[in-house]
Formats: sequence, C-alpha cells, structure tokens
Amino acid sequence: MVDRHELIKKLAVKNESKVLLLVLDGIGDLPVDGKTPLMAAHTPNLDALAKKADLGQTVPVLQGITPGSGPGHLGLFGYDPLKYQIGRGILEALGGDVEVGKDDLVARANFATLEGNVIVDRRAGRPVTEVSSKAVEKLGEKIKEIDGVKISVYPGKEHRFVVKFTAPWLDERISDADPQKEGKEIAWSEALAPEAERTAEVVNKFLREVKEVLKGEPRMNFALLRGFSKHPVLPTFDEVYKMRAAAIATYPMYRGLAKLVGMNVVKTGTTISDEVETLKSIWSDYDFFFFHVKKTDSYGEDGNFEKKVHVIEEFDGLLPEILSLNPDVVAVTGDHSTPAKMKSHSWHPVPFMIKSDFSRFGLSDQFNEYECARGTLGNIMALDIIPLMMAHAMRLEKYGA
Repeated sequence: MVDRHELIKKLAVKNESKVLLLVLDGIGDLPVDGKTPLMAAHTPNLDALAKKADLGQTVPVLQGITPGSGPGHLGLFGYDPLKYQIGRGILEALGGDVEVGKDDLVARANFATLEGNVIVDRRAGRPVTEVSSKAVEKLGEKIKEIDGVKISVYPGKEHRFVVKFTAPWLDERISDADPQKEGKEIAWSEALAPEAERTAEVVNKFLREVKEVLKGEPRMNFALLRGFSKHPVLPTFDEVYKMRAAAIATYPMYRGLAKLVGMNVVKTGTTISDEVETLKSIWSDYDFFFFHVKKTDSYGEDGNFEKKVHVIEEFDGLLPEILSLNPDVVAVTGDHSTPAKMKSHSWHPVPFMIKSDFSRFGLSDQFNEYECARGTLGNIMALDIIPLMMAHAMRLEKYGA
C-alpha cells in the first residue's frame, strides 16, 4: 500500500500561490429553535464567499468518532490521526515554548475545583491567566522533586498549565488523571503497562502534593492531568507538501500542534483582529497559512450559544480584510463540532468550504451546516483537505501516465 505522504511528496511542486486555511475551532453545531450558531449569526461575508466556493462536510477521524483537538488538527494538516496518536501534553508544552527532551514526560493540566473527593468544576471557573499564573508559581516553589523525578510547571492560558516530569525511566503509557466530567470523584492515573507503574505513582504523588499546596484556594484547589506524552517524530509539513508554512494561533495547544509538524509559529496578540494584523505582516514570507480562532470552541463547551454567535460575527466582520490579501486558495472549516447544547466536542461532520479560481460554485449561497451538507463536495475526510487545497493551488502534478 502506498504511503499517502510519500505519494504527495512525489507529486508536490512549488509555485508562487498563497494557500490559506481558516479554522474556526469547534464551529459545527446543532440547531436550537431551528438554527445553529452559524445560521443565527449575521454573516454576509462568509455567505458571499460561499456563493463562489465548493461546500461540503469533513469527517475528522471516522464517522461516529468524537475527536479531541489534537486528532482534529492533525487531520486538518494531512496527518492521519489514527497513525499519529499524539498526547495533548506535548502539544500544550510545545505551544508554550517549553523545551521537551528525551528524558521528559509532559502533561496538560487544568486547575479544577474539588469539594471533598468530587470534581465540581473541571476548569475552576476559567480564571484569568494572570491569576492562574500565580497559582502555577506557587506550585513551582513548593513541588520540585518526587522520588528522584524533577518537577517543572509552566503557566498556560486561563485554567491551563503544563507539568513536565524529568527522569530517564519515565513511561508515557499511563491513563489520564482526569474523570473527564464534573460530579465525579478524583481519577488517579493508572499504568497501562507494567513498566509504567512507577510513573503513575509519581504522577499521583504529585497530585496529592498539589491538593495540599492549594488547599486554601477557593476554586483553584486541585489539578487534572491528561495527555501524558513524550516528544514524537513526524515528517515535516515542508518536507511533505513543499510549502513554507506559518501558523497564527492564540492558544498554546494549537501553536504546539503547528510546531510539531514543522510550521513556523508566529507571535500574535490575543484577539482575532490581532491575528489578522499578524497575517498581513507575514503574507509575503510564506506559502501556506494556518489561521486559528479559538473562542467558537470555548463558548460551545460552555453551552453559550449567543457568545458563539458573537464570535462568528466578529470573524465575519474581519473576513474582508483577510480576503483583501487575495489568497489563491482559501478554505474555511473547523477541527470538529462543539454543539452548545452538548457542551462538548461531538462526532457531527464539520462545515467546510474551499474557494479558488477552479471551484465548482453556484449551488449554495450561505455557509452553515445544512448548506454544507448538500454542497458540491459532499462528505470528505479532513485528512484530504491539504491535498485538495494543493490541487486548487496547482501544486500537485498528475499521478500516473
């Protein structure tokens, strides 16, 4: 069987085209009172683009499978998420510019609220970064080593932070120390292989120390750890697709994902408007641009339909500035669906559209879940987005005689 990366590498050609992937994280949704957030939002610019674009839906992993953000984005970048199973910890660490060596094991951490032995809030009320950073600093001062394992902690965004365990014998084959849902008791990490038992013990001792250090905090009084991982090796984006790639994202995890596949992660501000200005400033320097909007996902997870609508409208208002750069190929999609009524990621297909001089347009005049479901592209795998964009950019040669 031919390896898809090897095939694309053989067919890929360089040219002067500009390729832009706009990702509204968790954009797919379900109707409330007959409308999804995309349908309820006032989006004249997305709809105008849809009139000139091919529309369809993407499947992030497989039908019926609910993806995490890691698999969702790997698929968008053209890396099979079933082949490349990447822990969330390494993504958060790399996105936060944490150096990860061969002896390091990293995990993504959430501050959480514990009552008795029950997790009542997995995000500790989403504290602002300035407040959570102080709690991280406190942990760093009090917890430096456990059973010969060096402990390092690094602040992230809001309730998130990174924990790095350093020792040559650490094993990533341990379960998440996270019950995944509120109202459940503490989930301690468990070894998934005999060789990982010592690692799980260290992680659980760390959590007990966290509980002791933070016992005076009203909301940030515990931590959840997931995505234990060491540094993997992947073929780089430039190596496979022959495109100089830049990533613009405000959250560490998505910067980490981009960095993992070899994209150049560009510093930017915290707002969508800041990201647009960053995109403008680097437009002449790269061939491919990954532009990430986070809050559509955050508000979906919070169950806040109205604020998800607001973020979509904010992005739509900035879309003309983005399109004024005249990309040869532009695609708009998400990494997965995050329905507000579910307050979580889901398995539902994700809206997708792609516009170039070679689009089969004319069937749709709006960008939403239902228009995409009847679009010209039908259902495609997220894994096929990059090759499709390359084809539209005339960056793939013919296969075979």
